[in-house]
Amino acid sequence: MKRLLLVVDYQKDFVDGALGFAGAEKLDGPISAKIAQYRAAGDDVAFTMDTHGPDYLDTQEGRKLPVPHCLRGSDGWQLYGETGQALDRGRDKVLEKPAFPSLELAEWLRGRGYDQVELAGLVSYLCVLSNAVMVKAALPEAEIIVDASCTAGPDPALHAKGLDVMEALQITVLNR
Repeated sequence: MKRLLLVVDYQKDFVDGALGFAGAEKLDGPISAKIAQYRAAGDDVAFTMDTHGPDYLDTQEGRKLPVPHCLRGSDGWQLYGETGQALDRGRDKVLEKPAFPSLELAEWLRGRGYDQVELAGLVSYLCVLSNAVMVKAALPEAEIIVDASCTAGPDPALHAKGLDVMEALQITVLNR
């Protein structure tokens, strides 16, 4: 079985920066442990990084969420904590994305033969959900998994609803 762990936007600005929220830092240990487990099993690891430029406030997202964050090269754009230290740039795929989902991710996944893709990271009901849908579209026969203990969001009600929506889309949600 060919497996991939996709770490979604576990960046400083979403943990303790411009859009950070209480509890996001607690995911660092579980996510970095999951990275180690995948590597020990010989599986692949990839990362998405929310990435904006200096014109962020002029974009549609910037007009609807006028909080500059994840500006390419800034401290807030960097991956957080042990998870960031686990990135192996020579081995892991890193996909910079200017919006919630990554079309590049869907294109990159096609033809790679993954039987299972697990997602972890932030924010559960935005980028994790939208990228899980992209993975499902790119790999309709693969098992798509989201570990609820490795994702969160600042709004607990939306977090629960996001997990519900993923389950309705036939995405396996673990550890609810």
